[in-house]
Amino acid sequence: MSASGQPAERGTYVVDIETVGVPWKSLDDRTREYLLGRAKTDGEREAIPLRLGLSPGTGRVIVIGMLHLEKGTGGMLVEGKSKGWHDGGPRGYRRFDGDERELLAEFWKTLGRARRIVTFNGRGFDGPYLMIRSAMLGVAPTLNLAGPRFAIDPHCDLADVLTFHGAIGHDRSYSLDYWCRRFGITSPKEEGLEGSLVQGYYEAGRLEEIVQYCARDVTATAELYRQLEGTLLPLFKR
Repeated sequence: MSASGQPAERGTYVVDIETVGVPWKSLDDRTREYLLGRAKTDGEREAIPLRLGLSPGTGRVIVIGMLHLEKGTGGMLVEGKSKGWHDGGPRGYRRFDGDERELLAEFWKTLGRARRIVTFNGRGFDGPYLMIRSAMLGVAPTLNLAGPRFAIDPHCDLADVLTFHGAIGHDRSYSLDYWCRRFGITSPKEEGLEGSLVQGYYEAGRLEEIVQYCARDVTATAELYRQLEGTLLPLFKR
């Protein structure tokens, strides 16, 4: 991880993001009508305003966690008043503060030369979210994080690895928390915060706890990757 924010050296980087939704009432009537019309049950309709952070069309990125596996150094990009790289991140992480556009621009600048980016469910969420939000804000992505279906470079999604790219049907729904417990890794959920609670924490002004949670997610994903690197991943190389 480049402490100065310059393009990082080639290597393997673990990435995780945290997102929140826009206020429901801030959406125009046509958009709200469209979203509600997609719901099939009353329960789904009631849940829509609470799940806006899951779509890049109605949400935004507030934290991006990155860890250079070979060097063991990390960076946290955090929503806030513009500030360059500094030593204000969780232990082992430098920190960069800015608005969403600044965070995304710095993300692509920093990881544009990565050999491999590792995520958990990043091909289905983090990667497309980062790319679409970047496009909406006029930032050009430097890597395709939702590329060829069976590739593990430049993006290795561990959720895909653990289902052999969908061969094990419904098992893709198993969470990072589940797999951490199965592999004997400390779960990022151990301290109480999980993804479904991020919106509430954010609205309550508890951004720093979200930053710490993101760091735990990155650490857990890195540990899972290390256990798969010499066991399952060689089976995916062509």
